Amino acid sequence: MSRHRRLLSWLIDPFAPANGPPPQDLWHFTRWALRGAEPAIWLTFVITFVSGTMELVAANFTRWIIDGAAATQPGAFWAPFWPVIVFGLVFYLVVRPIVSAVDAWSTSMVLGPHLFALVLSRLNRHTLGHAMRYFENDFAGRISQKALQTSRALTDVVIEFGDVVVYSLAIFGGALLLMADIDLRLLSVFVVWGVLYAAALLYFIPRVQARAAERASARTQVTGQIVDTLSNIVTVKLFAHNTVEDRAALNALAQFRDRSLDFGGISTVFRMVLMTLGGMLPLFSILGALYLWTAGSASAGDIAMTAMIATRLAQLTNRLGRVAISIYTNLGEVEDGIGTLAVPHEITDRPQAQPEAQGAGAVRFEHVSFAYGGDRNALSDLTLDIAPGEKVALVGASGAGKSTLVSLLLRLYDVERGRVLLDGTDVRDLTQEALRRKIAVVRQETAMFNRSAMENIRYGRMDATDDEVFDAARRSAAHEFIGTLRDHKGRTGYDARLGERGVKLSGGQRQRIALARAILKNAPILVLDEATSALDSEVEAQIQAALAEVMRGKTVLAIAHRLSTIAQMDRIVVLDHGRIAETGTHRQLLAQGGLYARFWNRQSGGFIGLDAAE
Repeated sequence: MSRHRRLLSWLIDPFAPANGPPPQDLWHFTRWALRGAEPAIWLTFVITFVSGTMELVAANFTRWIIDGAAATQPGAFWAPFWPVIVFGLVFYLVVRPIVSAVDAWSTSMVLGPHLFALVLSRLNRHTLGHAMRYFENDFAGRISQKALQTSRALTDVVIEFGDVVVYSLAIFGGALLLMADIDLRLLSVFVVWGVLYAAALLYFIPRVQARAAERASARTQVTGQIVDTLSNIVTVKLFAHNTVEDRAALNALAQFRDRSLDFGGISTVFRMVLMTLGGMLPLFSILGALYLWTAGSASAGDIAMTAMIATRLAQLTNRLGRVAISIYTNLGEVEDGIGTLAVPHEITDRPQAQPEAQGAGAVRFEHVSFAYGGDRNALSDLTLDIAPGEKVALVGASGAGKSTLVSLLLRLYDVERGRVLLDGTDVRDLTQEALRRKIAVVRQETAMFNRSAMENIRYGRMDATDDEVFDAARRSAAHEFIGTLRDHKGRTGYDARLGERGVKLSGGQRQRIALARAILKNAPILVLDEATSALDSEVEAQIQAALAEVMRGKTVLAIAHRLSTIAQMDRIVVLDHGRIAETGTHRQLLAQGGLYARFWNRQSGGFIGLDAAE
């Protein structure tokens, strides 16, 4: 088996990376997606072509027998027919089964298991490289559905093209040679039929393809709508909007039904035309062979061979019609997927970007302006220096620019004007992975994978040992509650799955696992975006003590609306409408009696001054 797998890997590597980004036209996208699989594809096509010629050999064998029988008087069996008998035994019992088995092997073991993985891995790798704006502008379910749809459709196109189109071309091409050997007039019947068949394909295929793309787009819209609803099922139930979401799904389904009816109409007419053409070939070719026999230009064996070939081609015509619809339906789905999946990356690594970031963690925002591509600035000509090891808190009302500043540091977006520097290097001169390896982040909205607690924490550093994971969990006050976890399959503790997006955990539990993940990463820069907002007072006190230890020697950038959590920071920067309004220590800012003092007084007096996270 291992030798067999090595052979398959030599023919096609299902996980080979793509060469550059995906093109946005169908032909070049197909070449991009399938590059590296050409040896396996061509081998399969050649084997299928040879398999198709077996039909011609069988038909010629029939002609050989009938003409031989017609030329032989009844009597002996073996003496006049032994060559035919031996050939038949070898062909039908040895050659044909072997060719058929090799044909099945090339399709089901060479192409089938590998092409889908090859295309999907390349699309997924490209999708992961998109900037945050890409994911914010679409449904996660729709994106994933498009990737799966495109990979499956392109795989089906290749397999169906080989199984049916190449197979049919082998029979049709061989049939032309055999008909020419009988009489050129019989050849002309096949040629005229071939021209009519090609004309029908050229007329209907673009129309089928266009309607297939429209149907595919409507289908993914249905998927996106349903996934969006189910992803927010708690909100749906809390607001009692089952009816609203049902109506939205029905509207999407109605669009899908209309596009499906359009596709079904053109497909029905196409199938009828192909069926008519499929009936014309055996009728006129057999009649033509019969006419030539009456004229003495063809033998009885020629009639039998023509009937077998024409009938087989007629059967293939019906199948080819269905496959043609399927192929161009799939191509339509691929084109639809290209529109979503093949868009260029908004944020890319520069050609000479450094693969490693050096330094102790100094950060500088230099005359930074950013408006998310719009007219209203989230940040306006902001300059801020953070020394290595300095603890800086960002304070301000919602929309002041705090989270934007952090996103630009992480290069989730690129600055529109100005620069962000890490240890004197423009972050755009680092690879994105090199930059983000230097920064550990705990966000207000914590993200969990539907994996075990162990895997979720180890995501901070994939090569961490179990003991290091346990230590990080203890330091974030997560170890105790993790020990009580149990999932629906009976897995417990660190092996228990946390559910999609961590739905089986409370908000505080999710944040503690996120903190453990950041502790394990041990990066020189720590970003805390409301890291303790979902914790009760007792647990928050435990984590604040752990954070004080974790922050020691690190550059810290903390966003907080609960000002009591950042009063001990080295410096507090107050943002207002994308600009720095105030900066100083907690005591200095209170003494100034400005914006920070007003925020502090409101919270100290029991009012909610900053009531929403940015």
